This record gives sequence, C-alpha cells and structure tokens, in this order.
Amino acid sequence: MAAELTAHELIAKHRPTLDQALEAIRTRAYWSPHPEHPKAYGEHGSLDAAAGKAAFDALLGTRLDLGQPGTDDWVGGEVSPYGIELGVTYPHADVEVLLPAMRAGQRAWRDAGAETRAVVCVEILKRISDRTHEFAHAVMHTSGQAFMMAFQAGGPHAQDRGLEAVAYAYAEQVRTPETAEWTKPQGKRDPLALTKRFTPVPRGIGLVIGCNTFPTWNGYPGLFASLATGNAVLVKPHPRAVLPLALTVQVARQVLTEAGFDPNLVALAAERPGEGIAKTLATRPEIRIIDYTGSTSFGDWLEANARQAQVYTEKAGVNTVVVESTDDYRGMLSNLAFSLSLYSGQMCTTPQNLLIPRDGIRTDEGPKTFDEVTADLARAVDGLLGDDARANALLGAIVNPDVKARLEAAAGLGEVALASREITNPEFPGAAVRTPVIVKLDGAKPDDEAAYMSECFGPVSFAVAVDSVTDAVELLRRTVREKGAMTVGAYTTDAEVERAVEEVCLEEAAQLSLNLTGGVYVNQTAAFSDFHGSGGNPAANAALTDGAFVAGRFRVVEVRREA
Repeated sequence: MAAELTAHELIAKHRPTLDQALEAIRTRAYWSPHPEHPKAYGEHGSLDAAAGKAAFDALLGTRLDLGQPGTDDWVGGEVSPYGIELGVTYPHADVEVLLPAMRAGQRAWRDAGAETRAVVCVEILKRISDRTHEFAHAVMHTSGQAFMMAFQAGGPHAQDRGLEAVAYAYAEQVRTPETAEWTKPQGKRDPLALTKRFTPVPRGIGLVIGCNTFPTWNGYPGLFASLATGNAVLVKPHPRAVLPLALTVQVARQVLTEAGFDPNLVALAAERPGEGIAKTLATRPEIRIIDYTGSTSFGDWLEANARQAQVYTEKAGVNTVVVESTDDYRGMLSNLAFSLSLYSGQMCTTPQNLLIPRDGIRTDEGPKTFDEVTADLARAVDGLLGDDARANALLGAIVNPDVKARLEAAAGLGEVALASREITNPEFPGAAVRTPVIVKLDGAKPDDEAAYMSECFGPVSFAVAVDSVTDAVELLRRTVREKGAMTVGAYTTDAEVERAVEEVCLEEAAQLSLNLTGGVYVNQTAAFSDFHGSGGNPAANAALTDGAFVAGRFRVVEVRREA
C-alpha cells in the first residue's frame, strides 16, 4: 500500500515530542503536550467545543464501520448513565477470520523498528487529541463522568498515559543496540570475530479488556505499550463503554493505513449482550498479552487461566487513609471531602477507610474527638456539594445499578455520619446522581471488620475507630497485604508516625500520599511522574507505567554471523 505519511516525515514531526516524553519519565517532572483546558482547542485542525459536540451528536444512531475483516453482525445497546440511548452499532467479529488477519501485518510492523513504531503511535495520539471534545462526550455518556472530568481524564490525561507507555516502550527496546561487532582475543591465534544483530520481536496479539469507568485512561497504556513494541492489538471494550475505544480503534486504523501499514494491526471486538467473549478471547493461543482493568474475581481468573499470555491486571483494593494529627485541619477536611466526592467515588483510587483513633486527633484547632472529626468531615462534604450545580459537576452520574445498590445497602452497616442524598440533573433528568455516604464503624468489632475489609466501590466511605495510631498502622498493613490498595494516605505531624506509615507502604508496595491539604488529591495521579499502582500488592500486578509494564511485551532475538 502507498504510504501517505512516510517514516521520515513522522520522525521529523514527532521525534521532539518523543524526546520530551523520554526526558519526562527520566526526571519525573511535570510535563504534558496535551492541553487540559477546553478553550485550548479549535486551532491547527483540532475540534473546538461546538464542533466536538456536533461530531458526537452525529455519531448517535449510526453504524461505526471500521472496515475490519470477519464482520458477521452489528451489535450495540449502550445507554448513557445520563439516561440517553446512544444507538451506535459496532462490527461483531468472527475471530477465526479477524485474528489471522491481525497477525498478517505484524512482520512489516516489526521490521519498521522501534522509532518508526513510536512516532506512528504519537501520530495516533495527536489525531485523538485533536478530537478531545468529541471523545469527552463519548467518555461522559458511557462512564457517567461529569463533562469536565470526562474531558480531562478521558482526554489529555488518558493521552498522556498512552504517550508515557510509548516512551517506556521505546526506551526498553533501544536499550539493546541494533548491531554489535564482537571480537575475542585468542592469544597468538587469530581472534574470534562475530557480527551480531539484535531485533526486538513482538510476543503476538495483545488483548485490551476495557473497563466501564475509565475506558480511555485505563485502556491507552496497554494498547500503546503493545502496539509500540510491535504487537497487533485487539480491543475488547466493556459492553457499556464501547464508543470511546471504538473511536480510538478507528483513528489508529486510519493512521496505520496512511503510514503504509496494515490497519488490522488494531481491531475492535464488540460483543452481543451477555455474550461474554473476554474469557474465550483470553485463552486463545494467538493472544499473547492481556491488559485488564476491573473486578478482582475476573482478574484472578485471567492470571490463573490465560497461561499462554503475559497478563497485566488492575483489580480492586481497599484504599486507606490514616488520620493521626494535622496542622491544617480545615485543609485536611476540604481535601478529603473532594477526594470522597469526585466522580461519586467511582475511582479505583478513591479512599474508602479512614482510620481515626477513637480518643481523637491533634489539630491546629485543638484536640478533636473521633465523633467531631467524622461530623466535621460530613459537614465539609455537605458544604462542597450543597449547591446542586456544583454537585453535578463533581459527582457525575452513578455508572451502573450495582454501584447504586451498594450505596443504598451501606447505610445499614453502621451509624451513618453522612447520609447520601439524591440530586436532580436538570440537563439529564434520567441521571442517577447521589452524594457520598459516610458510615462509622468500630475497628475492634468483627462484624464491622467484614464491611471495612471488603471493597465497596462507589460513593461509600467508612470512618473506622481504632484504639491507637499503632493499631491504625497495623490495620493499614493488614489491609494492603490481604486486600491490596491502589492508594494510601496519611495525615500526621509526628515524624515517628510518618516513618511507620511510610515503612508499611514500602514493605507492602503501596503508593503513599502524605498530608495533602491543597489542590492535589490522593485519588489523582500525573502521567510521566506518578506511578498508578505498584504491581506489588493484590490490587494490581502492574504499574502504570514503568519498565516492567512494557519489557515483557517483546523479546530480543539475536542473529550471529562470522565477521
């Protein structure tokens, strides 16, 4: 096929961005090439707010034909958490036809080399970035995120994570030189001389199993890590969140075609209602890499049963905050209130358990009892969400009925410090919008332990009374070791307590945030700087993104010749 985008052109265009990404992952300093503010779009070919909304509206009720081989049906059925039917249909694949077609393009993609693959991936991300407003509506109406969060987390932040994965993939592949001249002295005899060539080769087809809550943010790292290391990628979205990843596949196929590669290197696997194709795909011999975000039960199943594949999972954990003391009580309450409220707690990083000594804590406003801390936190959440317009902008919508059921059941688990209330969204009357619930539990009671030692995904948090800060630290350790944690937080002015919490997190491999009282929150991570998950506790077996996340997606094959 004739290339419209040559490798030379793409390298000239995108090598500076790749170099900046490589520098960012080295220094861990702040950097992003993708603007966070909606008003930054509308020039240089990107869609502004009106054009992006019009593009999304034009998708509703249409058939998204990707031109994939093996299409045997058209499937759909997504209903927005905001109450509207999307009506988009997608190709249903006969995998016996699609998978061989995907493998066919891998040789040319492998032979293109790490740099060309990287800049093709950067071009894909640039095209997606230009359509950020359109993608934001797609994320909003499949995940239930409020628009601004869908715009930022589903747009530039997701694109940053994809680019971060490309940078790590490139760095790991070029760690070994392409060629080497090897000479071994033999004393008086002629030396032994070999010419050696080293080629990164892909493992096979990567399978990305998407999630409902963050389809692009959680999907892009695995997709681009596999693609940049030479693998074809089959994207299997969550049935309720197909559109953002289908659009991603569409863009990727367009760019691959224009760059002279087989578009079937990236394909979509949408499913019929109740079909459950993830298990079938995950155990096929062609699938050699799996990226998964979702429930612990299915993540554990993949790790145990997809033996032919390298499996990367982000599952569930019980995120914990130790509250021992603070020199900014109002800042602590404000920070925690926002963390508990953002996207209705439907984030794998949202705090669930707040461990507070039953005798209270020290603050800059004097001693505060356990009951005072929980009551003040409840008032902080109420104050944050007291205005319905502001509440809608922070909470978004409840993503599915399971979350709503857990929220409603939580009030029966203990004394309610903050009751959840229903909020009407005037723009979307069909949206289920609920404020968080905070339930007080006793860390010494076995019945209460059953509640706080289980993940309760959604806008549910437990204020757990513990006998001492020592007990809090030990409960933190046990929680991370047994249940896992994507995030840990702590508030303390005591250096010994800080060291104890930090030591637990080092030993149990949990990412820690200390004394956050400003505009950074425990449930947010920045690409190129923060690691999302550690891969070292039960919540996830991989980190987004580090060298280990990409290195297993390819192998280096050596060819030796006598010089």
